Amino acid sequence: MKVDLSSAASAETANAILTETLKALKRKAIFLLYRLLTALLLPAILVYLLLRCLRNRRYSGTLRERFGELPALWQKTTTGAVWLHAVSVGEVLAALPLIQELRKRAPQTELYLSTSTLAGREIAEKRLGDLVCGIFYAPLDFAWAVRKVLRRLRPSVLVVLETEIWPNMFREARRVGCGLLIVNGRISDKALPAYERYAWLFGEVLGLCDRILTQSELMSARFAKTGAPPPLLTVAGNVKYDFKPGSLAVDSPIFTFLENPGPVWIAASTSADDAGLEEEDAVIAAQANLPGWRLILAPRKPERFDRVARKLEAAGVRFTRRSAMTDAAAPVLLLDSIGELSAAFAHASVVFIGGTLADRGGHNVLEPAIFGKPVIAGPHLENFRDIEAHFEAHRALLRIPDGAALANSVRQAAADPDLGKRALDAAQAPQGAADRAATVVLELHRTRYPSERPPQPAFMFLWAFSKLWAYFSARDRRSKLARTRRLPVPVVNVGNITAGGTGKTPATIELIQAFDSPALLTRGYGRSTSGTLVVLPADRPLPTTLTGDETQLYLRRCRVPVGIGGDRYDAGERLLRVTRPNIFFLDDGFQHLQLHRDFDLVLIDSLHPFGGGHLLPLGRLREPLEGLARAHAFLITRADQGTNLPAIEYQLRRYNPTAPIFHAHTEPLRWVNKDGDTRQATELAGLPSIAFCGLGNPNSFWRTLASQDLHPIEQYSYGDHHHYPPMELKRLARHALDIGVTTLLCTEKDAVNLCPDFESLTSPLQLWWLEIGMEIDRREELLALIRKYI
Repeated sequence: MKVDLSSAASAETANAILTETLKALKRKAIFLLYRLLTALLLPAILVYLLLRCLRNRRYSGTLRERFGELPALWQKTTTGAVWLHAVSVGEVLAALPLIQELRKRAPQTELYLSTSTLAGREIAEKRLGDLVCGIFYAPLDFAWAVRKVLRRLRPSVLVVLETEIWPNMFREARRVGCGLLIVNGRISDKALPAYERYAWLFGEVLGLCDRILTQSELMSARFAKTGAPPPLLTVAGNVKYDFKPGSLAVDSPIFTFLENPGPVWIAASTSADDAGLEEEDAVIAAQANLPGWRLILAPRKPERFDRVARKLEAAGVRFTRRSAMTDAAAPVLLLDSIGELSAAFAHASVVFIGGTLADRGGHNVLEPAIFGKPVIAGPHLENFRDIEAHFEAHRALLRIPDGAALANSVRQAAADPDLGKRALDAAQAPQGAADRAATVVLELHRTRYPSERPPQPAFMFLWAFSKLWAYFSARDRRSKLARTRRLPVPVVNVGNITAGGTGKTPATIELIQAFDSPALLTRGYGRSTSGTLVVLPADRPLPTTLTGDETQLYLRRCRVPVGIGGDRYDAGERLLRVTRPNIFFLDDGFQHLQLHRDFDLVLIDSLHPFGGGHLLPLGRLREPLEGLARAHAFLITRADQGTNLPAIEYQLRRYNPTAPIFHAHTEPLRWVNKDGDTRQATELAGLPSIAFCGLGNPNSFWRTLASQDLHPIEQYSYGDHHHYPPMELKRLARHALDIGVTTLLCTEKDAVNLCPDFESLTSPLQLWWLEIGMEIDRREELLALIRKYI
């Protein structure tokens, strides 16, 4: 029997395509359903937020950030930050060792931390304020709120601590190409049934992650039950074991309390459960049976501070509050502050962990154990199953069945000299999870360069036009390739794949000056004439309106023959009739496919390398990134200013695995005025000035000024290739005089676009323009590569 293998393979391929299509449709339907549900619930959510604000005035100050409005100063002009999300106090403390490791290994990477609770924000600002660039309240899980945050921070990676699975947050991060990682993943006993019940939703959400780093095999199994794809799951350990304890501030009132004699025990993070059990009742009763002992009582939630104070008063207990230390000799200190508890453990003889008598799943036993303190816990540690098992195996926990046993357990723990030592050994044994997690975060960071997504409705409007651009530009490329012609002289193109400035002109000047008998072919962008024009170095100077501004720069700096025209082949032929160049440099000709190039050097601006990831006009791409495959080499410009060069190189390698990648940075050379006077780049520092420019990337000029310690009073940016008419210069000069400015600063490109009588229009102000050069790393290697191809 003859089997048609090709037909079988085709059927298998078709089935695979159908399966993937159905999965994609299912995913879209699930997320659409979720978004409709959140939209319907918006009125109820607003009512809930209003009630929270009425109950606690501080909550109203969080709303702007919860709706995605972050400080304007956080607006990123480049991609490369890491956004970490930790919902509350426990997760914030878990994030601490990871953030410390990231800061140590990637000190230039900007880190931002979001949290959801007031207590989480307060502890984050106290413990992490010096380690991160910003702390904010996480946006509510509306797509539009999450997008605002992504546009503001432009993170390369989103790291979620433990178990915060928000569908819109995860999906929007992945839609822009952001890396997505769950670190220290865990699912508690109480939460597991709900996650399993909605696995049809959470499975799709968790499938968006790049990696899920869990605390243990048990937690990996729980995530798998929730629908997480097993290949994404990795047991990395618990980062809480890497917690590095801090110390109390030298002026903390707690020291005043500790000066009094007697052993101290701490009831940490005490809680109440839904059945009405309040652990403070057991703690107060135990303290009554511990004569000579002093107690630090620390309720878990700030909103319970006053209630616990009333309990102490009702029980007739002599106590003082940390917020108002009126009786330092009192045997009980109500610790009504955030961020001091973990440091206070160092001064305790015994620690009782709250949330373990009340049915709250327990709290973290690691912090007191790190100090080598005996730790007491009740029957409930469901939220810390792995830590519980580890400590039980080391006999590092003293367990009690109920509150009645608390007083005796304090005495028993204090009498056992080895209990604290075993707790310390148990806490130190499994360290290293933060290091492993940081490795994964940084690996992901080096491979992600997200796109940019404008807000609605602009996105949909521009998206439609970008599709038209894609269609017609593809037709244009096919047409150009069909009529490609070759000049008899080698052609080296210096171009880019994006619209706007990439440092192309200084790069071309640098290369032209390295070759004998070069000539330049350019379109002459910005000129007011059409047709082909040949300009020789010996010719009289021509106005910018005839040549375009960039041509003027080439003529000034290089003094080479220039062919100007839309048809670069025709311009080259005309040049060959009057001169004999050894090599043609093609200015900005990567898309000029009708002219054969022997070498294509593609410039990538490190500040905006891929045009936002979208074609014009939605982004700045002239053609799809697949066009990078045509490049013979890449030159990453402004490499000294880029924030994530490895990610840029990784993306380039996706489309062109073999082309060498070089780095370059612009170098300020000198300031020049109309009379030909020059000043060193730093000589104008301190002068009251206004800076203006008409560049594709004005931020490059502003950064250059800042690098030379020049801080203009005002900065003005105009469109690329902007021509400055007399009235505009006049207004600018008048305004400068009004605010006490003596100097106007611009680029060399702007200087050739000034009207002829600019000096009289701006008098008595001094006008200087900056000449820049380009330093190419491994310059000789790049020149040798070009010579090899030509």
